[in-house]
Amino acid sequence: MNGEPDVLLGISGGIAGYRAAELVRLLVREGVGVQVVMTAAAERFVGSTTFAGLSRRPVLTELGGAGDPVFPHLDAARAARVLCVAPCSANTLARLAHGIADSLLTESALAAAGQLVVAPAMNVRMWEHPATQANLAVLRDRGAIIVGPDDGELAEGERGTGRMAQPAAIAAVVEMLLRPTGPLAGLHVLVTAGGTREPLDAVRFLGNRSSGRMGIALADEALARGAIVTTLVCNSAVAPAGGTIIATPTANDLERRVGELAPTSDLVLMAAAVADYRPAATEPGKRRRADAFDLRLEPTVDILAGLGSARRTGQVLVGFAAEAGVDLASARAKRERKGVDLIVLNDVSRSDIGFDVLTNEVVLVDAEGHHLVPRADKRTIARAILDHVEKLLPR
Repeated sequence: MNGEPDVLLGISGGIAGYRAAELVRLLVREGVGVQVVMTAAAERFVGSTTFAGLSRRPVLTELGGAGDPVFPHLDAARAARVLCVAPCSANTLARLAHGIADSLLTESALAAAGQLVVAPAMNVRMWEHPATQANLAVLRDRGAIIVGPDDGELAEGERGTGRMAQPAAIAAVVEMLLRPTGPLAGLHVLVTAGGTREPLDAVRFLGNRSSGRMGIALADEALARGAIVTTLVCNSAVAPAGGTIIATPTANDLERRVGELAPTSDLVLMAAAVADYRPAATEPGKRRRADAFDLRLEPTVDILAGLGSARRTGQVLVGFAAEAGVDLASARAKRERKGVDLIVLNDVSRSDIGFDVLTNEVVLVDAEGHHLVPRADKRTIARAILDHVEKLLPR
């Protein structure tokens, strides 16, 4: 492959390095020029020859070779429009956050002018450590796009968040950055994701089992289609790959932010599981343990209904209905009552879809009728939802 690379792909140490080979294959198949740079630790898990064959370019390594350029990190970083680090170990993540240039990869990161995309991969306890989360916050504030990590079984036998995101998901983000066009290009999209938590006292709350994965999948898919995305995150287990991210832990927080942002949005996807009730009074400290106590609840504001009554011309509103069973009559009535274009109905009584799992199955209910989207991973469900939404947008 001739010409300057579009993407500088950094591979750091970890068993997930073998999955980066699929990422290279996917990008090259789409005509993307990929220059791979590997850390010494990465070479202990997978050989550079594999990546040289897939990328059709010599791989940049710590040892280098006789024919290598004098300043390989500067040359590659100058040319690439995207620097993608996948997998990104906890060690490399910390170095990227703090500008430590002690390897060819981290030197390249300091010299790179393109967009930084990071796909973390590590043990769940390392991922959850405050130092790792602080490093992520630094990179996000600097404009980096974080893809993943996913939940699941980890290499050492534990389960939890830490698996490198699927190569296809990473490739979609990279391709979107290289070709920022698509059916939603230029549209402002507002997404809500996760479940609100309504405080009982300083440490306890009323909440639900929403992981936020469905809303985040919608945000990621909208980004991949060229949209300008803002995601209001209610205690989600995962974060979107990019765009603007705002924490809205309670129904009050969400109501305020939706009120601020929805009027200027072209498309609003209300995927968050918002509490219908909250404690009428909250203890400022921790409530002492007792045999029993009475708890009085009060209703929260119906945010979706408020949007429907105040919508502007041309704006598309999508609501979600989490029900125990598939009640189409109720979903149709909810769509009309709340004044929205589309209701996404999902059955949360099933253990294999909906809350707290990686898959979903939904029924799309609009003015014309209903359409079943069969069980699949949540990114696939998000694609089906946005395919349908595109038909509702003004032409």
